[in-house]
Amino acid sequence: MEKKWALVTGASSGIGLAYAEELASRGYQLVIVSNEEQAIREKGEFLSEKYGIEVLPLYRDLAIPGAAKELYDTCQEKNIPIEVLVNNAGMFFFCETLQAKANIVEKMLYLHVTTPTQLCYYFGQEMKKRRHGYILNMSSLSCWLPYPGITLYASTKRYLKSFSRGLRSELLDYGVSVTVLCPGAVATNLYNLSDNLKTLAIRLGIMMRPEKLAKKGINALFHHRASLLPGLFNKICTPLVMLLPHGLVRWIMRTTKLVKLDR
Repeated sequence: MEKKWALVTGASSGIGLAYAEELASRGYQLVIVSNEEQAIREKGEFLSEKYGIEVLPLYRDLAIPGAAKELYDTCQEKNIPIEVLVNNAGMFFFCETLQAKANIVEKMLYLHVTTPTQLCYYFGQEMKKRRHGYILNMSSLSCWLPYPGITLYASTKRYLKSFSRGLRSELLDYGVSVTVLCPGAVATNLYNLSDNLKTLAIRLGIMMRPEKLAKKGINALFHHRASLLPGLFNKICTPLVMLLPHGLVRWIMRTTKLVKLDR
């Protein structure tokens, strides 16, 4: 049987690694990408040994110009036809936009906008020619919540959500399904919480384990769903939070001093 290949970005830990394991458990050979050189090689060996699959670990910085084309060219040179593309690589910081360092702003724009768009463009063309393929883009619950401190993050995730829905309409007639996932908080090291707090958040339904999210995401992808907002807590709270007047948001911002105001 012909080997099936999947590409997962940001796969050295957290959600990306969970996606890689989920796809490996379903018989996919893997191309896994990360900017953590040692970690991605170790995870490649781990996945290959555990699941008995072929794994190509690639050390790449996806936050630089030309990264997407270089990654696509590597797969072409090695004759690896990507059936599943998971755009997971990303970053997060809590900071007022104009207080952030310019290089960090640029890095986020590449990771959340430029590179995933270009990866969809290059690999999407191959999928369109074969008239078969799957693309999963990672947006966020915050795409509905452009609030102080996460303005840039939320806006870039909003772009991914909108782009994914439009691309889906363009590719469905060619046998290519595009799904966008909009998760809330996930129990990774992103928030620097203690294990006890993570466990409590999971029990309360505020956080989700990455393995559970990955399974839900891949199931949604293979069931050709357009989008998924996982978790009952998120489904209930998101519409309520969206109703908050921005005047109230600014008052909370001022009173809690989450954002220092210039005087």
